Amino acid sequence: MLERTNQISRVLQESGIDVALITSKAGVFYFSGVYAEPHERVMAVIVDADGKRALFCPALEANIVSASPWDGEVVTYADHEHPFDKINQVLETFAVSNNRIGIEGEHMTFSRFKELESRQENAAILDIGQQLQALRLKKDSQEINIMREAADLADQAIEIGKQAIRPGVTEMEVIAEIEFEMKKKGVREMSFDTLVLFGANSADPHGVPGDRVIEEGDFVLFDLGVVWKGYCSDITRTFVYGEASDEQRKIYSTVLTALEAATEASRVGVTLGTLDKAARDVIETAGYGEYFTHRVGHGLGIDVHEFPSLASNNLLTAEAGIVYTLEPGIYVPNVGGVRIEDDIHLTENGPEALNQSPKHLQSLPSQSVQ
Repeated sequence: MLERTNQISRVLQESGIDVALITSKAGVFYFSGVYAEPHERVMAVIVDADGKRALFCPALEANIVSASPWDGEVVTYADHEHPFDKINQVLETFAVSNNRIGIEGEHMTFSRFKELESRQENAAILDIGQQLQALRLKKDSQEINIMREAADLADQAIEIGKQAIRPGVTEMEVIAEIEFEMKKKGVREMSFDTLVLFGANSADPHGVPGDRVIEEGDFVLFDLGVVWKGYCSDITRTFVYGEASDEQRKIYSTVLTALEAATEASRVGVTLGTLDKAARDVIETAGYGEYFTHRVGHGLGIDVHEFPSLASNNLLTAEAGIVYTLEPGIYVPNVGGVRIEDDIHLTENGPEALNQSPKHLQSLPSQSVQ
């Protein structure tokens, strides 16, 4: 953990900032090794430009901290103590000569910002969230191995979902079976609310599963992932219940070709927007451009949606060690949608898919074809 907090110190030195207050669950985990859910309580890694560091946490989390890799100072507070009074005391022991404090702007709530500001009246409180996210961009070998395990569990979840498809089943019933079986495998939480969408519901990229019963000819879309040892997976597979129509085959083939094009374009040195363009060109050429309504992917790691965004206007250069999703889709109202998503680890030699679920079009047996 020392090398990671030293990276923060270097960011602070380059930015002319005295001290960083890192409060997001993901940030605390990455820089301290402590994976905890403090709920409404404040938890923070505090680091200054000189390398001094401390972990600030509720007393309730003391046992978790003691079992973690964190080997620096630990400051705890009880529920009757105001956390920002205690943080203010801690900051007095850090080097704050320039009165400049860095925070994660996207995470710190307005009310917490005002609590900090009221106790540091002469300090400039600055957002360094983007610089901190950039430190998490390239994954080391240990992180990649954990993410392979998380992706393998997601593959298993897709297979469980396939086996749960039967006449009369609803979207929510399939989700219940997937998550129950994942719990039995030791998965404490999913990366996000599991999506299982049938038929026309699959035409909504972020559809809401419900009590829709599966019908012959439906697209069946699974979008899911697990949190494993603090890291997320996120994959999507789409199937057809029964026999696929010619239109369904065309839509599926187009999305698969788009994914293959984006994967092939994944090379060190290209701009990340190139990956979106590679997939989008395939879909537009096939006549479905208006039905591909989102970016081609996003960064993946401790958070399921991490820096960077793989939108068409992203000029960031791809580097070896980054992990991201590729997830082109076509969503035709009243017909259904197809999305196929892989988790990609970019190496010096090209892309490595961390998940291995087959990507060819599969028909799930319905009552009429059994």
